[in-house]
Amino acid sequence: MADKTPNWIDVGAADELAKKPLQALTAGRAAIALSLKDGQWGAVSNLCNHVGGPLGEGTLDGDYLVCPWHYWKFHRATGKGEPGYEADCVPAYPVKLEAGHVWVDVANASKRGLLPHPPHPLEREPVRAPGPLRLLGISTTAMDGEHPRFSGSDHLLKHALAAAKADGAETQFLALNDLKFRACEGFYSKSAHACTWPCSITQMDKADEMDRVYEGLVHWADAVIVSSPIRWGTASSLYFKMAERLNCVQNAVTISNKVLIRDKVAGFIIVGGQDNVQMVAGQMLGFFAELGFLFPQFPYIAHSRGWSHEDMEKNVEIVRDSVELAEGAAELAKRCLALANRLITTDETLHSVEGGGRKAHPIEATHGERA
Repeated sequence: MADKTPNWIDVGAADELAKKPLQALTAGRAAIALSLKDGQWGAVSNLCNHVGGPLGEGTLDGDYLVCPWHYWKFHRATGKGEPGYEADCVPAYPVKLEAGHVWVDVANASKRGLLPHPPHPLEREPVRAPGPLRLLGISTTAMDGEHPRFSGSDHLLKHALAAAKADGAETQFLALNDLKFRACEGFYSKSAHACTWPCSITQMDKADEMDRVYEGLVHWADAVIVSSPIRWGTASSLYFKMAERLNCVQNAVTISNKVLIRDKVAGFIIVGGQDNVQMVAGQMLGFFAELGFLFPQFPYIAHSRGWSHEDMEKNVEIVRDSVELAEGAAELAKRCLALANRLITTDETLHSVEGGGRKAHPIEATHGERA
């Protein structure tokens, strides 16, 4: 006869549960990751130690559960972390098979163990360091680095940075083409809480160089100018690769109202052989507004000769030799830094941005019961 003491909870018929080697279920008030391997049942907390990912929705790697959010591993029966991280463990529950049903003792779980993990350098609070104004230029032009070509958008961006430097600002030129960074892998598509700050990829992959963009935008720059060529009517592929990885900056607002971008200004340089300037500018303005950036009056400069001008050699010559475009880039830099200076030296900004960027609905902070 089945043990019906209060500690043991019947979670279902073994034949039905055995159809899935790993699953999330509820035993009383406890969220459980139940697994079956080689005829042996295992039951641990469904809540990953990292940021609360649902272990029961992950995969099995031998005797280890792999969290579907960021791939942390825990032994499916003992709850211990993978080799080298055993003390970083999730609660494990006694489990037994009786009368054709699986029973879990929810009152006698082992304790959760949380190893201290040093914070990522990017996690520090964004605080502006004293010093001159700082302008970051981000080039999104793609090309073969061993066989460089002229880029009109890079050319004008460098004019903007040179003008800012001549006025006493510190400048950095960051070419995405020179960085090795992975494309966004869709953590947000798993859960809003799976898209972390810093980016999950940045935390897992020390070779990923997107951290240089995060460092520049969140911690270093007072103003940024992003330059892009027009590619088939829109910004470059590298721009969108960067933008997708910047989702974690905006998502920090969505899930915790943590605004990483404050008192910072953005401007844009857009160059294309064909005309679609307003659409490209509109996307850039909309996206950087969602990150928290502010804009000077006339926040972008652009050049295009229209749909009928495919003579790119002529287009290169025009951009390279144009005094007007070079002066326009310099003036854009000055407008961006002038607004940045106002924001730094006055108290115009709102220090509470309640509801900003939160997609018009609340996000629940919890996603499982901690055992």
